[in-house]
Amino acid sequence: MSKTIFDKIWDSHIVKQIPDGPSVLYIDRHYIHEVTSPQAFSGLEKRDVKVFRPSQTFATCDHNVPTINQHLPIKDESSRIPVEKLAENTKKHGITYFPLGHPSNGVVHIIGPELGITQVGMTIVCGDSHTSTHGAFGNIAFGIGTSEVEMVLATQSLLQTKPKKMLIQVNGRLNDSVCAKDIILHIISKLGTSSGTGFFIEFAGSAISSLSMEERMTICNMSIEMGARGGLIAPDEITFSYLKGRRYSPKGADWQKAVEKWKELKSDRDAEYDTKYQFKAEDVEPMITYGTNPGMGMAIDSIVPETNEYMGFTKGEKLTEKKIDYVFLGSCTNGRIEDFRAFANFVKGRKKADDVEVWLVPGSIMVENEIEKEGLGDVLRGAGFEIRQPGCSACLGMNDDKVPDKKYCISTSNRNFEGRQGPGARTLLAGPLVAAAAAIYGIVTDPRTIKQNIS
Repeated sequence: MSKTIFDKIWDSHIVKQIPDGPSVLYIDRHYIHEVTSPQAFSGLEKRDVKVFRPSQTFATCDHNVPTINQHLPIKDESSRIPVEKLAENTKKHGITYFPLGHPSNGVVHIIGPELGITQVGMTIVCGDSHTSTHGAFGNIAFGIGTSEVEMVLATQSLLQTKPKKMLIQVNGRLNDSVCAKDIILHIISKLGTSSGTGFFIEFAGSAISSLSMEERMTICNMSIEMGARGGLIAPDEITFSYLKGRRYSPKGADWQKAVEKWKELKSDRDAEYDTKYQFKAEDVEPMITYGTNPGMGMAIDSIVPETNEYMGFTKGEKLTEKKIDYVFLGSCTNGRIEDFRAFANFVKGRKKADDVEVWLVPGSIMVENEIEKEGLGDVLRGAGFEIRQPGCSACLGMNDDKVPDKKYCISTSNRNFEGRQGPGARTLLAGPLVAAAAAIYGIVTDPRTIKQNIS
């Protein structure tokens, strides 16, 4: 019987099938952080249960951490205590932990791939909704709740109902100034934020297969903004090249065996899906959101299709030339080195707008180091920008990087919900080039109208 890549991974990880019910799935990788793990560890302690397979769990702190002066104690008690508890719990249970200042510290969904902990054909979970990021490597990866975090810690398994399958194909060649963030915002704007409910999405097509791994991670990261359980992309030579030589990747003969196995992991030609969609890459333009969910997006040169009181926008107005107060480059969606390359290349030779606050936040210490190694730091500082330290930062209001009430922020993160970036904050989601243009000109700017630097 023909199978999709999703079927193949799912079926190979079933520990037990409940008759007329859910599956007990084996979990290959479990990522934890300071926000959703303390209660799970408390649950284990109350039941006097140990972590079943600590070698398959990896921890980092990212949500609550400050992005300046990380060498100092965290001032806010509500942020400091969860970080301290994570250190205590991981030490007690023998779990690998990358604390603040560790060379491998960073946002959980960025360090997993860059360390090679995330590989191919795995089941991966984390108490964080954007765990779908890891599907870019051909994995079933999804977020779980705190009680499920406890379940995985205790059993290395999880009770799950199998989702339906959706195929989204994007074919053709992307236009200039269009990035992966624009692709996924375009798709969500067309299909809606509930279109993926009950589904796991496979992204395919020539435009998808031409993307780098960092771009594929951006696509899968935001698959849940369609309501999907997660998204994945079949592995290929681009995948293998990215993983080769990373710290936790297989080595020597084990690497060759792994690649041969991974090459077989793809959907059969006549595999069946519950739903299919087709998109043309040429139709995708630089995108921006105008409302309070990721589906409320439009091409940057379009007019606002409906009034949104929270955002202060009225139907029929254009957002280009709208005054911007903040710009945020970072998060598990767009906090990787390629995002900083794109941003730095755009601002090279230009100067930051005086009246815009710009937060440039690397997704990890490895990204932070690479920024300096490639000379991007000099370019950014020369244009008047400062680079902060790694963390989730202004993606969500759980640390010091909050956007003030009624201030507009162009953000490369994944959600524009009311108050997501701070009480009353007004978020416009976009890709790195749109963010860079706003940082230079202080207004919403179509990057296609600006002469691009050629590196």
